[in-house]
Amino acid sequence: MPDVKRPSLSILPAHLGAIFVSIALVLLWSGLAKAQTEQGFQSWIRSFWPTAQSAGITSQTYNSAFAGARLDLSIVTKASNQPEFVKPIWTYLDSAVSDYRIKNGVEMKRRHASLLAKLEQTYGVDRHILLAIWGMESAYGAIFNNKKLIKPTIQSLATLAYADPQRGKYGRTQLIAALKILQNGDVPASSMVGSWAGAMGHTQFIPTTYLLKAVDHDGDGRRDIWNSVADALASSANLLKTAGWETGKTWGYEVSLPENFTFELADGRTTKSLEQWQALGAKRVRGLAFPRLDDQAQLIMPAGYRGPAFLILKNFSVIKRYNNATSYALAIGHLADRIMGGGAFYHEWPRSDRMLTLSERKELQTLLNKRGYDTGGIDGRLGSKSRAAIRSWQKRSGMIPDGFASGMVLEALRKGG
Repeated sequence: MPDVKRPSLSILPAHLGAIFVSIALVLLWSGLAKAQTEQGFQSWIRSFWPTAQSAGITSQTYNSAFAGARLDLSIVTKASNQPEFVKPIWTYLDSAVSDYRIKNGVEMKRRHASLLAKLEQTYGVDRHILLAIWGMESAYGAIFNNKKLIKPTIQSLATLAYADPQRGKYGRTQLIAALKILQNGDVPASSMVGSWAGAMGHTQFIPTTYLLKAVDHDGDGRRDIWNSVADALASSANLLKTAGWETGKTWGYEVSLPENFTFELADGRTTKSLEQWQALGAKRVRGLAFPRLDDQAQLIMPAGYRGPAFLILKNFSVIKRYNNATSYALAIGHLADRIMGGGAFYHEWPRSDRMLTLSERKELQTLLNKRGYDTGGIDGRLGSKSRAAIRSWQKRSGMIPDGFASGMVLEALRKGG
């Protein structure tokens, strides 16, 4: 080590000397911790080999896959900040269904008209839905030009398996599947890239889904969702078809509701025919008629009674096979409609409302539980039980029972409501 002159602690005031020592120790510990973490990661890679071997992976595939792999803790950070779950839905949709994405979708519709027609004929899935998925998942392939967003799949999954307790099982399962893809020869390890969560290619398939649903549409002998738009879009169409896509039907309709509507019905589970919903006062916006009154639908209000309401059909739940978030499925459906030439949502979002923070959502659940309303846990995740608890409390309190966790609801609970 070079001879570097350091300030003598004896010439510093006592309290500054103590501070200097503390800072030095923190920096030293941080460096050691980082080194130990990377060392632990490499040790974990070696320890995972028997598991991979028992799954039929060869040592040649394994060593090639992990060559140069390094721990990427930014992946764990991103796992806790997925936009579908932390952004207000209107902010999420502003980005997901941007003018730029709509314009590019229209251009891709023109450019790939022949391919899209063949896919519609083969799989029965609307071309606009396929375009919307492609646009959402990789910006029509443009994401591959952004090195900050694209990550090596093996490294990402190994990081999740090693460093993320909540997603460790997922990481291990997907890692084995990814190794099988490499061993099958569909793609070399250097080209197997995707998102932080291990979703891959133009339409972002996770490895297990790839193994089950990916198809070789262009006939070159490989299911190449990284370089072949035909394979990628066909794979998505196959996934949606096998998940139960109903040909010739849409994902849902924006509706208007009367002031005296029974808002407890907007739970996303109560199923009625469109004719029955219409009899209760739900009307399609802009004076349009429902094409088939016997279609079954559920009612959702993603931002409460002050925002847009939607009657969703079976295809909405099929879209959620890609990403199990209401905001995601709504974005896909709306982007598809816009590419088709449809307009913006008729009703405005309540943009003056704010999204509760994680700690505030936990506080809300705690306050509801104290009042006897079961939220299904105190985890900050406002699922069906939490929304049902909010609706029950709202109804008892004389509020409109829409189940939406607004800042007003939290404030009323804090005040003892």
